[in-house]
Parts: sequence; C-alpha cells; structure tokens
Amino acid sequence: MKKMTEKALSEAFAGESMAHMKYLAFSEVAENEGYPNVAKLFKAISYAEQVHAINHAKNLGYLGKTEENLQGGIDGENFEVDEMYPAYDAVAKLQNEKGAERSIYYAVEAEKIHSAYYQEAKEKVKQGKDFSLKSVYICPVCGYTQVDGELPDKCPVCGIASSKFKKF
Repeated sequence: MKKMTEKALSEAFAGESMAHMKYLAFSEVAENEGYPNVAKLFKAISYAEQVHAINHAKNLGYLGKTEENLQGGIDGENFEVDEMYPAYDAVAKLQNEKGAERSIYYAVEAEKIHSAYYQEAKEKVKQGKDFSLKSVYICPVCGYTQVDGELPDKCPVCGIASSKFKKF
C-alpha cells in the first residue's frame, strides 16, 4: 500500500474506532437518562462504525491468525503499561490532574492482567488448544479482569463490590 493511502486509512481507522467507543458511551448515557430508543440508535450506529474500522484494519493488514493477534494484544498491552501510560501519568501528575491519574492507574492495572491472559491464551493456541474459561468478569469502574475462580468481595484495584462486575 502506498504511504499516503496507508496514512489516510490509518487515520480513518483511528477515527472510526473512536466514534465506535464514543457512541457506545453515548448509548449508556441515553439509557441511564431514560431514552432507550436513543440508546438503541447510538448502539446501532456504533456497530456501523465498528464495521468501518474492521474494514480499514483488514486493508491495513492489522488482522492475522489468532496466535499473531494474541501477540499483537500482548505487545499492545505491554506498550501501554511500560511506555504509554507512564508518560501520560507523568503529565497528569505534573498538571495535578487527579481524575486523569486515577483513570491511568485503573487502566495500567487492568492492562497488566490482560497481557497475562493473552500470554496464557497464546500458549494454548500454540498447542492447538483453546483457552480454558467459563466466564470472564470485568469491573465496570476500573476494568479489572478475572477469568473464572472465586471473585474477591471487592475489586482489588478500585474497591467496588464484585457483585457489580459484568460477566461475559
């Protein structure tokens, strides 16, 4: 792919990805405010933006076999933990932005767990096996992630009751 097209498609991928997430968040707000049909509209159009992003990702060569995708996930999570978030956290601390510091802390703690789970899954895939799990639990406040097992009473990162975790 020619450089200008690659740059344009990469920027389009980022824009569509951001729109997808923003519209999902907008959907939650509308739902919480009592507008279920507005929420449905945001959620549906969010999906359309996801379709656009995936089409761009395919053309950019971002999608590979599962083992390659897991390594991409590992690399991405480790980059966030080791490089991206430490730099962002330094800026937030410098500017005394407590909300940003908390948001970054939550993300870093969750990303560490994500990387470990991706690594476990990759080892299974390398053996031609699927990752073994029954359920995945996600804290809706900080993103703490737990696969199976007994949940703690409270999230170990943010302290919310584990009864509020979302189960997948």
